Amino acid sequence: MDINTKITLNNDVKIPILGLGTYQTKSGEEAYNAVRFALDTGYRHIDTAALYANEEDVGKAVKDSGIPREQIFVTTKLWNSEHGYDKALNAFHKSLKKLNTDFVDLYLIHWPVTGLRLKTWDALMHLYSKGLVRSIGVSNYTIKHLKELIKHSDILPAVNQVEFSLYLYQKELLDFCNSHKVHVEAYTPLIRGKKFSDPKLIALADNYGKTPAQILIRWALQVGTIALPKSSRKEKILENASIFDFEISENDMTYMISFNENYRVAWNPSEVE
Repeated sequence: MDINTKITLNNDVKIPILGLGTYQTKSGEEAYNAVRFALDTGYRHIDTAALYANEEDVGKAVKDSGIPREQIFVTTKLWNSEHGYDKALNAFHKSLKKLNTDFVDLYLIHWPVTGLRLKTWDALMHLYSKGLVRSIGVSNYTIKHLKELIKHSDILPAVNQVEFSLYLYQKELLDFCNSHKVHVEAYTPLIRGKKFSDPKLIALADNYGKTPAQILIRWALQVGTIALPKSSRKEKILENASIFDFEISENDMTYMISFNENYRVAWNPSEVE
């Protein structure tokens, strides 16, 4: 396993197991420089969204990197106000224009909006059939939302991007997704730094000669998720990628199950009908 390692999605598209998250990365120089440095460091997976308001900066950084477009995996997402068949199609083309690319590698429904998400999924299937997106998926979907979608469509989501961390170990959701060949992407695997001072985590990090952040990312990879740590700082982007020269032992992985607190730092979709 290294920064170039990819897994194969349920439609045979390959995706790097480590990506750069860009949520709350300010548009302009901050977003552009973060993506450029990540690509220079070896990242080949960049995650953005219409909500983040930095698609133009991501697209420019990808283009200016000099790396062939087909070697970089770009994800963006449809925001809540754009649900519905026609609105979703229009929103996608706006994102595509901002990214200044001919295609998107992964397009996600950002949130399971009640009453509209199935029509929105139909729009994503249309984009997929036209080759404008290489894969389609969802974000913040619970098991009940996934069951609804599976019943509705023959095309399963390639991924379900959810809040997932050592302190929010959604094992039931992970097992359900795995059983349906839907890969889980873990956003906020670093819990926005809120658990870096946990003595248990610090002790593990010291034992492996790593930082708490590196332990958290390595754990996310070892439980089988695609990890999307976010940072706009060069030293942190590099630190977050330096997790391929060690492996958490089986005993420690078992011990780390006890860290779970169902602790969230983002939104909770479980109440969405």
